[in-house]
Amino acid sequence: MANRHLARSIVLQSLYEFDFNKGKNLGLEELLERNIAEFGSGLDEIDFMRNLSRGVSGHRLQIDEIIKKSAPEWPIEQITIVDRNVLRIGIYELLFGDKKEVPPKVAINEAIELAKSYGGESSGRFVNGVLGTIYREMEKTKI
Repeated sequence: MANRHLARSIVLQSLYEFDFNKGKNLGLEELLERNIAEFGSGLDEIDFMRNLSRGVSGHRLQIDEIIKKSAPEWPIEQITIVDRNVLRIGIYELLFGDKKEVPPKVAINEAIELAKSYGGESSGRFVNGVLGTIYREMEKTKI
């Protein structure tokens, strides 16, 4: 597994646990640090994971609004926790991340792969559809 893909998987796991527990037990940064120690020992992408986690967390309200607009038939509370957090990672990288570091198509492909690996049978298609809609809108407005 490539380093960045593993890094995103660790961030996804942390976001999932934080979302599942509604932030009651540990904060997102504490969860991330614990998961880095447990699953990312020796990984060179620590800063990438921290930045991605903080970015998703810092833009979460904006990202959730984008999800609501891009998937109006799916209330955000009804989207599975995995799919919701994969979308958050993908949207953060697509709209708010450094496009030189992670080009939009890479962000979309990585999110789809996370969805296929950790989500349900239709998660990859769902994430592809939502992120594809956002990407097409980006292209129209040249964000």
